[in-house]
Amino acid sequence: MPAQAVSPARLDTDTPVARLARFFPSASPLRLPVSLTRLGAGGGALNENIVIEFGTPKEVLFATALPLEFADELRLENSDRTFSAEVSVVAVQYQSGKTVVAARFLRDIPNWIVKP
Repeated sequence: MPAQAVSPARLDTDTPVARLARFFPSASPLRLPVSLTRLGAGGGALNENIVIEFGTPKEVLFATALPLEFADELRLENSDRTFSAEVSVVAVQYQSGKTVVAARFLRDIPNWIVKP
């Protein structure tokens, strides 16, 4: 059975997410595709498939087309559900029709990010 893993990505320092990552010194570039669901959304859940582009031991950084705001709570899950976490939005930047987000884990996720 194939295992899904977080893998390092090429560092492109000119993307909106990379610019936000500069505020998170321990951020490592990643490419982790996940499903994002906004929790507690009035009028139905908001969902989108996104890619986590940077991560720290406590945060994830990504871009989305969803209208997210500070303190929104989200669920992030990969396709086989080996990674499932709830996060809270701690930083938001609006750029070029996208919302660039940093979100902090609501509970500790030990060793979710492994550096080579």
